[in-house]
Amino acid sequence: MSVPQTSVAFLRGINLGRRRVTSPQLVEVFLGLGFEQASTFLASGNVLFAHHGPADPDGIAAGLAEALGYPVPTTVRSADELRELARMHPFAAEAIAASTGKRQVMLLFEAPSVPAQAEVLALATPNDQLRFGQRALHWLPSGGVAESKLDLDRVTKLLGLNTVRTANTISRLVAKL
Repeated sequence: MSVPQTSVAFLRGINLGRRRVTSPQLVEVFLGLGFEQASTFLASGNVLFAHHGPADPDGIAAGLAEALGYPVPTTVRSADELRELARMHPFAAEAIAASTGKRQVMLLFEAPSVPAQAEVLALATPNDQLRFGQRALHWLPSGGVAESKLDLDRVTKLLGLNTVRTANTISRLVAKL
């Protein structure tokens, strides 16, 4: 039998409003989908799991929808992809030092086109720096996310489905791999 790979499923909007799912419920769904060593990290929107063969985000989303009764958009990153995200330092040290905000990583469900990337980068403000990685948009707000003037609705329209985590969350996930 092959050595299992480890990946992380990022679930969009899993615990919003009246939709509440416990960590044990999510683990049960992942185990029922044939994955191994499933565990959640921080508020259930991140599921670490081991698998043999491809980890299909559409299959995971379908399994979650069937089990929970509502859609759960899902994107998956391999352990190597997450390590690469954690290693990225897309902003100058001076910009990070000047910011009171937390660096955000927008995990994209699809790779954006070059024109879409250019349009998104044009939305950057002096207080909101943006840089692209592979299937990710790195965002450094100068303050809290709620204070940002970045047009996130426009960003989502240009880039499509996404889910956001702090760079610290990505680093903490990598430490668990």
